Amino acid sequence: MKKHLNTLYITSDDAYLHKERETFVVEVENKKVFQAPVHSIENIVCFGFKSLSPALMAFCAESSVGVSYLSENGKFLARVYGAQKGNVLLRKAQYAMSDNEFESLAIARPIIAAKVSNYRNLLLRHQRNHPENYSERVESVAAMMGNRLTDIQRAVTLNELRGHEGECASLYFSVLSSLIRRGESQQEDFIFSVRSKRPPLDPANALLSFLYSILANDVRSALETTGLDPQVGFLHQLRSGRPSLALDIMEEFRAYLGDRIMLNLINLRQVTKKDFEIRESGEVRMSDEARKAVLTAYQKRKQEEITHPFLGEKMTIGLLPHIQAQLLARYIRGDISEYPPFYLK
Repeated sequence: MKKHLNTLYITSDDAYLHKERETFVVEVENKKVFQAPVHSIENIVCFGFKSLSPALMAFCAESSVGVSYLSENGKFLARVYGAQKGNVLLRKAQYAMSDNEFESLAIARPIIAAKVSNYRNLLLRHQRNHPENYSERVESVAAMMGNRLTDIQRAVTLNELRGHEGECASLYFSVLSSLIRRGESQQEDFIFSVRSKRPPLDPANALLSFLYSILANDVRSALETTGLDPQVGFLHQLRSGRPSLALDIMEEFRAYLGDRIMLNLINLRQVTKKDFEIRESGEVRMSDEARKAVLTAYQKRKQEEITHPFLGEKMTIGLLPHIQAQLLARYIRGDISEYPPFYLK
């Protein structure tokens, strides 16, 4: 079993990273603010273009430690990675499957079924655990999504599958803000009914966009480590610069590692309206403090343990993208008869 390693997030504009013996060191204004053994870090994520020493960059490339650059809002900018590893025959089989709609559908269908099921379970769990927030509309949407799962399993083309997925996503986001606790200003400050992405037009969507970006980066890293090409997917159409396979696999985790964290941050008042700025264009941006709160919550969530629904083994949540990448690789190689996506229980 792969050991769960940490991701080092760098948010300070004045940060300088370098390698000191067998440790990574972060300095701000010539003061050491962080130090960790190199073997404990799997990825380095910089928000903006921070300074990294040449020796550190060389070590990361040689040791398969990914270095990613994201904008302040979490938009992917660039990634530095060493020589690609993994069996070239695995990637060749991946490309062949991606070119075949029937084989692509066999992978995409369970992924979307898991995504919609996880959306539905998140809604129903909140209904059970917070009866004071009970909503007939949420219950109705959950029932409709349950009915759509049958349509998803019967989809015979990728476009049909995408249509069912889009319909379920619209239903889900129409009620998601109902899961914010009532009787507090938080529900008014974070209310939304549609997903806005580029740019996010309200605080809740700004949180989701940021969380989805760092989740996509984790999934991308897991795929590269496994030897799969994150650019070539089965559901999301191929586009230059788009990590289609990473976007495919992260569908399974949106509710579990994105939406749930967003709701916790809002309901526990770890972020409030004052942590967001509305630009003239209508774009909503998070403050540095809010970004740090999100990263802290995300890292803490990744360190929690879960029993994998398919393998039946205990592991940290941070390992889930790696496990799903490995299961997908096993399916592509023909070691298992179908791809088992991650279902929220």
